[in-house]
Parts: sequence; structure tokens; C-alpha cells
Amino acid sequence: MADGVVERSRPRDRILETAQDMFHKHGIKGVGVDAITEAAGTNKMTLYRHFESKDELIIECLRATAAKASRIWDDFEARHPGDKLAQLHAWVHKASEMLSADSRGCDMANAAVELSESDHPARRVIKELKEAQREKLVALCRDAGIGQAELLADTLSLLLEGARVSMQSVGAEGPSAQFVRMAESLIASFRAR
Repeated sequence: MADGVVERSRPRDRILETAQDMFHKHGIKGVGVDAITEAAGTNKMTLYRHFESKDELIIECLRATAAKASRIWDDFEARHPGDKLAQLHAWVHKASEMLSADSRGCDMANAAVELSESDHPARRVIKELKEAQREKLVALCRDAGIGQAELLADTLSLLLEGARVSMQSVGAEGPSAQFVRMAESLIASFRAR
């Protein structure tokens, strides 16, 4: 704030933040560039100066979402330095917290469902980002001493995806309410092998 005037973020940042929020709330196909520019307090010329197309904007939004997720992984390490099992339990609790806080689910999964065209440029980005998340979870399971790390990581991932769908379809009182209990049971079962 300079001389009583609130400084606004840069137009590119405003467009990106606004698009992320609107895509999350209303879906990618439910939001046009006119609505994004109006909500961001800018215009289409400015949007297209920063992003060649709506598809490029979608891709940048997905990358920003992935960057947020990466910071969550960094937080696990910071809160539990060197203790990979504690970090795995922190992943479970963070996933549960995210389930409870937001019934819209995963932006990546939602984008994959909406962008059903196999040649859509964002599909490649979604695949790369989901694969990177999987590899982080596999590595965490392996480093936590789980013998079948890939199987546990995939099982936990599918449990989380199912919990997200359950949350959207039947609400917080449905099966997703048991996510932590189920995930912790899975981890205990894999550790006992």
C-alpha cells in the first residue's frame, strides 16, 4: 500500500488467480474468457497478451495448482524432517482435510473429465502432473519402509479419488467420512507384510 492506495496485483497474476478460482467453482467449460476478464478487472486484449489462448490459460492454471501441491509436500518434510512414515500419515490427514474443506474435488481430475478430447493440450499436462504426484507418493511409501510401495501408493491414490467422488455425490456423511480410517488401515496392513 503506497500513499493510501492499495496496490493491485499484476494483470497476468489477476487473470491466472481469477481463472483458477472460476474454473474450480464452475468448471472449465462453464467459464468463458469474457467472464474471466471481467472478474479480473481487465480485458480480453490483456488476457491474450499474456496467454495465447484459453487452452494456454487452462494449462497455466493446472501448473499453478501443481505448484501449490508441491508446496504441501515440502511442508510434510518441514514438519517431519527425515521421518517418512510421519510424512505419509501427514499426507493422509492433509488429504482428509482437503476433502472436508472443498467438495469440488481435484482440479486435475475435474479438468481431465471436462476436457475429454484426447488431443486437448491440457491432457498431456494433466497426465504429467498426475504421474509426478504418483511418483512422489510411491517414493514416500518406499522411503517409509513399505515393501510394496507402488501398490500402496496406487491404492491410497484410488481411495482418495473415490473419496472425492463420494464427497461430491453423497456429501460428507457418506463413505468419504471414513477416509482416514481406511487409509491408516491400509498403511498398517502394508507395513505388517
